[in-house]
Amino acid sequence: MAAEKSVNEKQNMAHQRADELKDAIADYKEALKIMPFGFNRWSQILENQKRIKNYFNASDEDWENWRWQLKNRITTTGVLKELLPLDKKEIEDIDTTGSKYRWAVSPYYLSLIDPDDPEDPVKKQCIPSINEYSDEGGYDDPMGEEFTSPTSAVTRRYADRLIIKVTNQCAMYCRHCQRRREIGENDLATPHEQLEEAIEYVRNNEEVRDVLLTGGDGFMLDNQTIAWLLDELDKIPHLEIKRFGSRTLVTMPQRIDNELCRIFSEHLPLYINTHYNHPLEITPRAQEACFKLARTGVGLGNQAVLLNGVNNDPFVMRKMNQELLKIMVRPYYIFHAKAVRGTSHFRTKVEEGIEIMENLRGYTSGLAIPTFVVNAPFGLGKTPMLPEYLVSSGKDYIKIRTWQNKVVRYDN
Repeated sequence: MAAEKSVNEKQNMAHQRADELKDAIADYKEALKIMPFGFNRWSQILENQKRIKNYFNASDEDWENWRWQLKNRITTTGVLKELLPLDKKEIEDIDTTGSKYRWAVSPYYLSLIDPDDPEDPVKKQCIPSINEYSDEGGYDDPMGEEFTSPTSAVTRRYADRLIIKVTNQCAMYCRHCQRRREIGENDLATPHEQLEEAIEYVRNNEEVRDVLLTGGDGFMLDNQTIAWLLDELDKIPHLEIKRFGSRTLVTMPQRIDNELCRIFSEHLPLYINTHYNHPLEITPRAQEACFKLARTGVGLGNQAVLLNGVNNDPFVMRKMNQELLKIMVRPYYIFHAKAVRGTSHFRTKVEEGIEIMENLRGYTSGLAIPTFVVNAPFGLGKTPMLPEYLVSSGKDYIKIRTWQNKVVRYDN
């Protein structure tokens, strides 16, 4: 009986612990009941798409063609006001800001906006705000890229890796973009001779083992150019991995066509870092694109930016990271927003990011926990920002704080 009682005691303790754990996420479960995300809003998004297709007189085949999506990006308030409810003041503000900063949004990404929600987090990321126009703070080039470019199209801030900027074009121009200075008024691929110079630079610097192809958006190149770039990089013996930076998985998932997937499957190891910022962006259509890429063998990661009024909420960020894992994308970084001119209304306190990290560790699986980083100014590199879990230390022990704020002794 004593042994049986001991088992019962252990089970009672386990049940008590399970109840405690349930209580720890009760507030999150309540928040999910009213939180919009791509999968539970999909029927409304499909209605939005139907309305947008009707405006453009587009077929389902047109909609699924990434070149059609690119050609029909919304770039004027004349078109936008037919697809979203905008008052006169908002139209004037968009036109005013548009005279200073270019904007464009794909029909697909526009369909993710709830037209009845003026504070829609997708809308904030793609439709210009008067705050951009009136903001004179920050820097055009906060990362000092012009001082870290040893040859055309190359940015180098670390010893063993570098960036090659292959185009200035994106499927959609994010309102928080760190390279808005390079968007200009025309979409331009980097000239072939400059790409050759960049590849030659990699070839001549044997310590470079990792190259990131970005821009702009690396997926805005045609498939033939992408294949050529990967072929040339694969000929360099000391280069170990290639990466792409692309937001098309979020803003124009139609770009992930069968030919592109075939090309990627022939150039492993290859990694793709995309840029989801809110669970509303994670839709069944985005899942389809991510699954196609995952089946090729590429690694998928996400680099979010902490944005005021978009995702600076612990529950929103937790839900987004959990949704990412469901579409085969590993949360990689959360960036503190850089001090880019015209974007100060998006910036938060660093402490908000640390609070979000506090509400991830222990509350969700480790796979769903990215690293929160601050980019040190003018190209000095990423610096992790972490909650403080080490409380104190003694000769042969430390005291640590758990995710539930319990301080315990740990033999050291």
